[in-house]
Amino acid sequence: MILNQTPVRTSKNFRANEIELNEFEAPQEVNNFLNRNIYINSEKKIMLVAESAEDSERLNDLYEDSKILVTEITKGDFKLKYGVGQEQTTNQPMRILAKEGCNGATVNLEFNFDADNTNLQDAIEIYAEKDSKLDVTINYIPSENFNYYCYHNAIIKLTALENAVVNVTIVNLLNNTSDNFISFENKLLDNSKLNYTIVDFGGKNSITNYYSDLYGKNSDNQINTIYLGNKDQLFDLNYIAHCHGEKSNINIEVQGALNDEATKHFKGTIDFKKGCKKACGNENENCLLLSNKAKSLALPMLLCSEEDVEGNHSTSSGKAGQKELFYLMSRGLTEKDAMKLLVRARFNKILESISNTDTKELVLAEIENKL
Repeated sequence: MILNQTPVRTSKNFRANEIELNEFEAPQEVNNFLNRNIYINSEKKIMLVAESAEDSERLNDLYEDSKILVTEITKGDFKLKYGVGQEQTTNQPMRILAKEGCNGATVNLEFNFDADNTNLQDAIEIYAEKDSKLDVTINYIPSENFNYYCYHNAIIKLTALENAVVNVTIVNLLNNTSDNFISFENKLLDNSKLNYTIVDFGGKNSITNYYSDLYGKNSDNQINTIYLGNKDQLFDLNYIAHCHGEKSNINIEVQGALNDEATKHFKGTIDFKKGCKKACGNENENCLLLSNKAKSLALPMLLCSEEDVEGNHSTSSGKAGQKELFYLMSRGLTEKDAMKLLVRARFNKILESISNTDTKELVLAEIENKL
């Protein structure tokens, strides 16, 4: 299976144009996935069912606060222009709607994998109407000491209308025997702001495709990602952003660490389209190598069809500095604890953007376990 193709082909010597999974085969049957929890403004809810995305609006009056609604959609179109997999049948289709005037609502979704829930194919639409503010957290978590194979394939489509502000946190803590595929598609209109925090720790193969269209004037998309790999994990991150609107802004910040024989491919493309005068795009990816066998590949690209824009990119990878390790160990830390501290220091700024305390504690505990 060939996935995550770059929008512009580069030299084959870079080995970054796509990712090929030779031994992977998607499950043929889509089983039920029932182990989920939904919280709206910290209150546990039972999901409502709608026949279509439009039909979900009729259910508003069933909530005390009709400004925010989470519904399960039985019919809908979740196809993506760019994706990491073939067309799929979803067993968790849902829509999160923040209506005009929604001021800082929170939605927390928890998908818990166990022996009876190993196949999750979720399709989540997030729709923020103008002048709304919304925080969404989505956690993918296996039950304790659960090491069976899990398959996860997600599609997340987000639309932010004028002046909407949306914060989304995605946490993947699947075990190292599983496969994780996730696609993002975003559309931003005038003065809208979208902030993504992505914690990518789990899966033998973890393949991410992030696609964003900044159509609106002054639209802003911030992406903060951390990844942490050990054993023989493979991470393939393909981030694509199109700046269409005047003074639109995209910022991609990726921090990661690899141990053992883990491998990471990062591909970041910022494309300045005609009409996006004074747009700005930045991408930065740093990888800390914790072993001699870990491998890191990075391919940042800037494409431009417009004048008067600003684009910057940078990548780096390398081992922990001996001076830093020596200093920390001279203060009584073991080499292992010193490495953990250095990884935490790299991740700390992005971790601070996670507003949900329980989610942050889960991530910190997983960092401790993986190192």
